[in-house]
Amino acid sequence: MALLVDKHRPRSLEALSYHHDLSERLKALAESGDFPHLLLYGPSGAGKKTRILCLLKALFGPGAEKIKIDSRVFQTTSNRKLEFNIVSSVYHLEITPSDVGNYDRVVVQELLKEVAQTQQVDLSAKQRFKVVVVNEADGLTRDAQSALRRTMEKYSPNLRLILVANSTGGIIAPIRSRTLLVRVAAPTEEEIEGVLTKVGQKERWRVVEGLNKRIARESGRNLRRALLMFEAVYAQNESDKISEKTLIPPPDWEALIEQIAKEIVEEHTPARILQVRAKLYDLLTHCIPPTTIIRTLAFKLIPKIDDPLKPEVVKWGAFYEHRIKMGSKHIFHLEAFVAKFMRISESFAMGMDFD
Repeated sequence: MALLVDKHRPRSLEALSYHHDLSERLKALAESGDFPHLLLYGPSGAGKKTRILCLLKALFGPGAEKIKIDSRVFQTTSNRKLEFNIVSSVYHLEITPSDVGNYDRVVVQELLKEVAQTQQVDLSAKQRFKVVVVNEADGLTRDAQSALRRTMEKYSPNLRLILVANSTGGIIAPIRSRTLLVRVAAPTEEEIEGVLTKVGQKERWRVVEGLNKRIARESGRNLRRALLMFEAVYAQNESDKISEKTLIPPPDWEALIEQIAKEIVEEHTPARILQVRAKLYDLLTHCIPPTTIIRTLAFKLIPKIDDPLKPEVVKWGAFYEHRIKMGSKHIFHLEAFVAKFMRISESFAMGMDFD
């Protein structure tokens, strides 16, 4: 059974619920015959991926929705084999090179070169190029981004790139200058409330306006999260008993991070680190990004500690988040942050300086 996020995802630019002026601009680009490389950026849950899917449909027609998932194996210069998943249709590919860490350059170079050197197979297609959607572009290494830039210059007649990022800060200037930057802002709380009301009506659920307003506020203007919270409320309660004061359950992964935060505040021992390690592995195996884990854990710790410790937690959270992006064994850096938190907590309790 599909989640509401997927079940009610708009399928065309006209069907999008907010940022109508942006939808019109994207529609004009699709119809212009001179489609550029794009860089879509904005916060999580703002609707970047949904807009891209609608844009691909406007470019190529319904065939862009007929996708499959392939697994490819790439070999590095050190003979290490990398298994990598690719989502594709006849007209486009969707990749997340940052999944392979520091080896993302290998995937970018080999895959994009292969795509760019093959002609569009569908002679009836509206466009003569293929599109490659690159997720988490701001998480790519500098080498991978340089390879992207060279590809954009060399193969532009056969290939268009759509880069997806949370911000432009992690994108190198040569790529920014070669793409059309499109900012997708987070929806307002009122827009999220409107989407929840519309989805509830389609599901024939009793509309509780006060509850929808609360979900919109607590979602942090993240529409994906709002829809998951909305669905969880109706899945865990009988419809006629739901009111505007009904408890909104947090996502399972967030509840687990809350538990980790509670445990490492209570006890600062090697045994506790071992207990927490199992929970961190559980989060990683359920595809929760390590940067999301460390960021959420830092924010869960802050309300539980004294004021002098708070800037230290933020500082070391940022330090180990950077280490995660640079390294490959995510569990090492997550554990290091937990151990560092215990260390500075002990130092504070004993009246010692932080180190």
